Amino acid sequence: MDSKQLNIYSNLQNLPVIFLRRFSYNDIKRATDGFSRVIATSSHGASYKAKFQGGRVAVVKEIHLIDQEDDYFYREVQLLGRLHHRHVVALDGFSVGRKRFLVFENSENGSLKEHLNDPLKTPLDWRIRLKIIVGVAAALEYLHFFCDPPVYHVSISSSTIMLDENYNAKLSDVGLLGSGSNQVTAWRTSNCNGQSSDRTGADLSQWIEESCFPTSMDNMIDPDLGNNYNTRELKGLLAVARFCIKSEDKPNSFTPQIYRYLQRKVSILKI
Repeated sequence: MDSKQLNIYSNLQNLPVIFLRRFSYNDIKRATDGFSRVIATSSHGASYKAKFQGGRVAVVKEIHLIDQEDDYFYREVQLLGRLHHRHVVALDGFSVGRKRFLVFENSENGSLKEHLNDPLKTPLDWRIRLKIIVGVAAALEYLHFFCDPPVYHVSISSSTIMLDENYNAKLSDVGLLGSGSNQVTAWRTSNCNGQSSDRTGADLSQWIEESCFPTSMDNMIDPDLGNNYNTRELKGLLAVARFCIKSEDKPNSFTPQIYRYLQRKVSILKI
């Protein structure tokens, strides 16, 4: 372990995060079956399904950092270790040394993207989709208004919305890619606008602005739903989406109002 790694480990040891487990490299290697259980890969590292001793299942994410970003790893651990909300994927532990890994709780039903794009998955009904929307709004309210300092997730997509065994939404990749890094912050900020659909590749902001009722109704609805949706609720969701993309005065400041609106308008059990 070189001097930089020793410094990182020393910082991690002194963090006020008392509920995180430190895994060894060998722990991670065994749990991922020699890093063979790959879930996804990206330029920032691979993600693995892991099964630790005792049967605990988790998701392990390898974190690649360039030399000048070494100190951001422990900042990431500190940030994520302080997040506790039912709609945010929890950090269970970390590993630092030979390589750096973050260990997250497992989401039994995978990502929203899988359910929207995999024909072998059971289609999500309208009620579950609304439940997911409200769950994501609850997560954003927590990150924006109950975290100090506020935490902003600028790369939300169906890939970063995970689903637990009861199809409750859990927001993932919060703070990933090196929180506080100027290089990473610039990358993330540049990708805030012009978000595209995971399924069609269409620009979602443009699509929302141009959508109107009733002529484009059929184009808005996932064919998997058929006619099993509520038109009133769909109109309300479109109104919220338009407000979010058109608000020039810090739309994040309206997160609580948006969350409360969705709770009132969506006809599901209170979450």
